[in-house]
Amino acid sequence: MNMTADPPSRSGGRLPDEERGLPFEELVARYERQIFNLIYRQVGDYEDAADLTQETFINAYRAYGSFRGDSKVSTWLFQIALNACKNRFRQRDRMKPISGQSLDDTGQDEESEGGPREVPDWSAAPDRVYERKELSEQIEKAIANLPEEYRTVVVLRDMQHLSYQEIVEATGLSLENVKTRLHRARLMLRRSLEPYIRG
Repeated sequence: MNMTADPPSRSGGRLPDEERGLPFEELVARYERQIFNLIYRQVGDYEDAADLTQETFINAYRAYGSFRGDSKVSTWLFQIALNACKNRFRQRDRMKPISGQSLDDTGQDEESEGGPREVPDWSAAPDRVYERKELSEQIEKAIANLPEEYRTVVVLRDMQHLSYQEIVEATGLSLENVKTRLHRARLMLRRSLEPYIRG
């Protein structure tokens, strides 16, 4: 994403010392991958994730002047990204085809669409590499099947490694609610992965 013009002026906001004075395009470069990964895990579609990542940074660029600096830039960007995802889910719900199958479904798998790919670990035995890849795929599926409110906190905490306070700021939930949802989400994941892990 190329943001060559200066973002709107910032009135009274402050950036953390390491981000103060950075051009907006450097903030994009610093956080683009994290934002994309968060969004991809929310929507499960590579092209939607790319569109929503771009939308997130366009919205951030427009709102940059109103960023107060009360939280980290990353937390602020996560909040914008999560709002973009929620809006997309609302749009998708309004436009669902009655037959149950998306008109956009091409039948291609995730890898052919450019989804996240794992680089194989050549130092391990081939059967171990296969088992890890399969477990990773099962975990991704289990996370994707979580209800949105649980998936969001799991992705932010366990995949993006945000602190509880950062999750509170990004989602607007109370600390207790974040912890409760995270606990319930982990229980759901454990239940859905149990047959695979024991098998």
